[in-house]
Amino acid sequence: MSSDASIILVVEDDAIVRMLIVDVLEELEYRVLEADGSEKALAFLNNEDQQIDLMMTDVGLPVMDGRELAIQARLVRPELPILFASGYAESIDVPKGMHVIGKPFSIDQLRDKVTGILGR
Repeated sequence: MSSDASIILVVEDDAIVRMLIVDVLEELEYRVLEADGSEKALAFLNNEDQQIDLMMTDVGLPVMDGRELAIQARLVRPELPILFASGYAESIDVPKGMHVIGKPFSIDQLRDKVTGILGR
């Protein structure tokens, strides 16, 4: 993996789902930061020295859901692309610069969505 690889913050409270997403993204040669919830994600987002090129978040997180997390993320990183993962993708209204992928998704769908957002 090259040191100039894009860095993706994956926020998913289900450990197995998070592990699968991380494995796929690493296989596609992205660098990945993992957060099991909004608190850890915000720690990454608030660290000005931490590069993040995309945040992929589950919508149904405990405490602060993915949409609330996206609002907080945009306060500190206004241009950050955000990809929501949801089993109810068709019912999510996403603002400009935000995207959605429906769960369950295939490896190819994830690859195509992420590469489309990051322009690779």
